[in-house]
Amino acid sequence: MLVVQDNGGGMTPDKMRQCMSLGYSAKSKLANTIGQYGNGFKTSTMRLGADVVVFSRCWGKYGESTTQSVGMLSYSFLRDTGKEDIVVPMIDYEKMGETWNMQVKSSSDCWQRNLETIVQWSPYESEEDLLRQFNFLDDQGTRIIIYNLWEDEEGSLELDLDADQHDIQIRGANRDEKKIQMANMYSSSRHFLTYRHSLRSYTSILYRRIPPGFRIILRGKDVDHHNIADDLIHTKELVYKPAASADAAAKDPNMLAVVTLGFVKDARCHIDIQGFNVYHKNRLIKPFWRVWNAAGSDGRGVIGILEANFVEPAHDKQGFERTIALSRLEARLVHLQKTFWSENCHLIGYAQRRHPKKSALPEKKASAIAKDKSNPKHNTKGNPPKGGSSPALAASNIEGRTRFETPARNHHKPSPSLEKPQSECPSADKVAGNVQVKTEDTSVDASFLFPYSTLPSTTDMVLKLKEENGRLRNSLRNVLHDLQYEKDKSKSLENQIHEMKQKIDKMDQEQEQFVSSFSEERSRRDKEEENLRRRAKEASETIQGLLRKVRILEATSAMHSH
Repeated sequence: MLVVQDNGGGMTPDKMRQCMSLGYSAKSKLANTIGQYGNGFKTSTMRLGADVVVFSRCWGKYGESTTQSVGMLSYSFLRDTGKEDIVVPMIDYEKMGETWNMQVKSSSDCWQRNLETIVQWSPYESEEDLLRQFNFLDDQGTRIIIYNLWEDEEGSLELDLDADQHDIQIRGANRDEKKIQMANMYSSSRHFLTYRHSLRSYTSILYRRIPPGFRIILRGKDVDHHNIADDLIHTKELVYKPAASADAAAKDPNMLAVVTLGFVKDARCHIDIQGFNVYHKNRLIKPFWRVWNAAGSDGRGVIGILEANFVEPAHDKQGFERTIALSRLEARLVHLQKTFWSENCHLIGYAQRRHPKKSALPEKKASAIAKDKSNPKHNTKGNPPKGGSSPALAASNIEGRTRFETPARNHHKPSPSLEKPQSECPSADKVAGNVQVKTEDTSVDASFLFPYSTLPSTTDMVLKLKEENGRLRNSLRNVLHDLQYEKDKSKSLENQIHEMKQKIDKMDQEQEQFVSSFSEERSRRDKEEENLRRRAKEASETIQGLLRKVRILEATSAMHSH
């Protein structure tokens, strides 16, 4: 058995019937609210086991009496009795003073039949055994008991109750022994490696914030709440505002999401751990959502945390509805992870990624140099130089800054090119390279330095063009990388669509088989019913014939007696 119990407000008889009825929900008209589909209790309990019995006690408020109810949803009962409709037997009690009396909804006979059905198909032998279950509850609360738990193909329970006496785990593909071993080695990555198979690990991160006085007790031991942000280093907080509703985002705080990004502390070990933990109304919906599937090691170790109340959860609360808002959020998270990785990956031991921004400045420099080369007589003053073009005048047309510093005392006669007034010398603001050249030897003169200074030349221009070409290649490589990522993502989506089509086809086949088997069963039952009617008719005719013979014999014996 699997027991789920709380000490909350409990359910009144009417609320109990609504809870155990298929498709009913009082929240169906409330957007972004958990419980609006009205199938969560039924689908979750039936996924774990074939049968479930519910005990709930509700303290009377506002003059109402205190009640307690017992309800049963049993696949075994419906299957073995051949019910075509889903029948949920339920009985109610009402407290009068210190005693509990049965509360009749329709008739006492119906109440008694429901009691007999629950006793027959539940693990309890009598009404007294059922009522003893309320001893586990205080003045109010609910106790859910799931029994006949499902088994796997090997005949073992799908739930592993033996691996950890304080945990409930699941067997199968979600449980990976290698990940369990890694979780013991890398403590900061433990929840990433175990949340898929360990209920204790999953419930510890299920809520982003725990309200005061709230506890989760699993197999007799409290579940310690864990904040995933405590596992991160080099954290950074960013604010995401949905672009589609910028006006609403300024007024509604739910339209904003604070994204916390960081590296998991074990990222230096280069294990492949990454993803975003997306909460909705404080509840975890998408744990470790991997939005970026890079071909190499890019993105490893990056963990994100955010609460997105502007996207709508799916009916099973294990994902979000595929809407435009979710697609935009996913694209933004991919961008944030890429940017954070490229800027900070060197902090955890990876080679630093460089993605320089495109700039028009190198193009302007190349254009200016080419113009100077094509027009050697051009200078900043507009006057042609005497005696040919000097390197100083040629450098005056190049943007940038180069500073030449010489000692105050020189032992050589200044060069004629330096005898011009200071105003005619190349402006320091127009010399390229942002280079500062200093000479410490007093025997070196500026006239000796200038003619041999390596100012921008054809070689420099080629080097700059090569550098720009390298930048363009890096940009192109990044574009190709992003394009490959989009192709891979498109292929993944196509595979998912193909898988969904296969699942739909399989479900259609199963439905057809179910309809076929149901039709065959209906035909068989009709034939049996027809045979029974025919036999009943034959039996009736036989009885009538025997009665006639009896009457004849009685008449004959009476005549003989006379």
